[in-house]
Amino acid sequence: MALYAIGDLHLSLGCDKPMDVFGGRWFNYVDKLAEGFSALASDDVTVLCGDLSWGMSLEQAREDFMFIDRLPGRKIILKGNHDYWWSTASKAMRFFEENGISTIDILHNNCFYYGDTALCGTRGWFYEEERSASHDKKIMQREIGRLETSLKAAGEKSKIVFLHYPPKFLNYECPEILELLVKYGVSECCYGHIHGKGCPAAFQGVKNGVSFRLVSADYLMFKPIKLRD
Repeated sequence: MALYAIGDLHLSLGCDKPMDVFGGRWFNYVDKLAEGFSALASDDVTVLCGDLSWGMSLEQAREDFMFIDRLPGRKIILKGNHDYWWSTASKAMRFFEENGISTIDILHNNCFYYGDTALCGTRGWFYEEERSASHDKKIMQREIGRLETSLKAAGEKSKIVFLHYPPKFLNYECPEILELLVKYGVSECCYGHIHGKGCPAAFQGVKNGVSFRLVSADYLMFKPIKLRD
C-alpha cells in the first residue's frame, strides 16, 4: 500500500478537446497515464489534484471518470479551475454510484486518512488585491474556509495538503493559505495547475517548515509520484 499524487489529467474522452494538440509531452497522454498508473497496486491511494476532465457536465465527463475508475487503486479527487462538470460533491458522488464508479472519493470540506496521515485540501485560488474583482475575493475566502474545515477535521493527525492552485508562484504568494498550513502544522503541500514552460518557475522546496511539490501530470511525465510507502 502506497500513497501517490498527480494532477491535471485534462481528459476529454467524452468531448472533443484532447490535449494531444499541444504536442510535446501531451502527445498520446491518455496512454501515458494508463502506463504511468500500471505499476500501482489495488490497495494504493492516489490524490488527483484537479483539472480532471474537460467535460462541461457530469454526463460529458462520464467516460473520463470511467477511465479514472479503471486505473489501479483508490482515487481521491479535488476540484480544479477547469472542472466545469462540477456542481456539488453530493451530485458527483451520486453520479458515480449510479454509474458503477466505485474507486473515487471527493476531497471537499472533509479529509481522508492514509494510515496516521490526514489527507486535506481544496482547490485554492489565485487572488491578488490589485488585479482581481470583488467576486474573486469572495471565492478566495470560500476556499480558505474549506481548507480550514478540512484541516480541523484532521484533528491532531499528521497532515498533507493537496491544492489545485499553487499558494506560491514566482512573486505571488497567498498569505492566507500559507498561514493556515503553518497554523495547522502541515508537513507537505502538493499542487498542480502549472504546465509546460511554467514548471521551472514552480516553487518546490521548504517554506516555514512546509515542503511544497508540483504534481501536474505533464511535469511528472504522466506517472503518479509516490509520497508515502
